[in-house]
Amino acid sequence: MIQRKQTLYLLLAVIVNVVCLCLPIGKFIPEAMGVADEMFNLWIVNGDGVRDFSVWALFAILLLTCPIALAAIFMYRNRMLQARLCLFNMLLLLGWIIVYAVFSFTKGEQATFQPMFAACLPFVSIILHFLAHRGIIADERLVRSMDRIR
Repeated sequence: MIQRKQTLYLLLAVIVNVVCLCLPIGKFIPEAMGVADEMFNLWIVNGDGVRDFSVWALFAILLLTCPIALAAIFMYRNRMLQARLCLFNMLLLLGWIIVYAVFSFTKGEQATFQPMFAACLPFVSIILHFLAHRGIIADERLVRSMDRIR
């Protein structure tokens, strides 16, 4: 199970998603004088330390992708379901990117939005899921070609 390259890709994708859950993903810098607000996946920390939970959808989407990727790791006997789970996670991560863009534009009306490094981690996770999907499909083709030879 662990020796398959797609398992390593999926495990790396889970690690990347967990890191993204923990780090700040953006900063709202006010146009006038003031303290910048930091945006995490679960909340926005205002300059005075108050947390605004209006961005909880980002957290929910990323939190949903982690157990799906872990389930896909252990579905190595059912490769087509494993490939579908990878595609579903890729769609969820694309949804995260869209929701992130919407929140960054709507919340930053009086402030300039500055994305942080952790905001690129879902892109990395999409690439890792794509590589895992390619590996799963290659394994399925190999198994089917071996069945034809018998």
